Amino acid sequence: MVSRHYLKGLVACFLVLLILVVDQVIKIEVKTGMYLHESIRVFDWFYIYFIENEGMAYGMTFINKLVLTLFRVVVAIAISIYLYKQVRKGARWGYVICLAMIIAGAGGNIIDCLFYGQIFSPSTASSISHFVPWGEGYAPVFYGKVVDMFYFPIIDTYWPDWMPFWGGEHFIFFSPIFNFADSCISVGVVCLLLFCRKELGEVSFSQNDSHSSEHDPKV
Repeated sequence: MVSRHYLKGLVACFLVLLILVVDQVIKIEVKTGMYLHESIRVFDWFYIYFIENEGMAYGMTFINKLVLTLFRVVVAIAISIYLYKQVRKGARWGYVICLAMIIAGAGGNIIDCLFYGQIFSPSTASSISHFVPWGEGYAPVFYGKVVDMFYFPIIDTYWPDWMPFWGGEHFIFFSPIFNFADSCISVGVVCLLLFCRKELGEVSFSQNDSHSSEHDPKV
């Protein structure tokens, strides 16, 4: 009979693999089928809009590219080790699934950074990217660009003219463009904050306890 811990670990691995596959299939379809900045209207509030970014989730850019990629790798490894320990301790299903989603999301973007620059030609507004022999791509290892495509301009309007500072300016509610990996990270983090506060509290408590033990001469 399969133990509960083994089953949780198996489900976590399967979920990570599934998210990685879905994420990469979407990205490869977009990158090899669309021009850079090409937009496909699905609904008025939802577009497939192909962009690439060198920064963090949702296109943020305030960290050096190499540092960011290495940071992602270290964090993904650290969370994976933590998840393994939590599975062995018998953590709740919800906690395991949330951590697996975060790991998979981080892994999806890490794949872009590590390999896309090596295996794809550049994407431009006038040429669609295609696979190339390893090493003949558009960037070195660690410097590949992350593919984003989901755009939800739920409200697209203009501020009233009478409004101070922003009057008459164009306003879009929820303008970030993101990918499937980003959404998995976001959903995983939000669910952790909403439903796994007990586990997060235990992590914080254990860290504080370990620090106090280091400075306690009786220990």
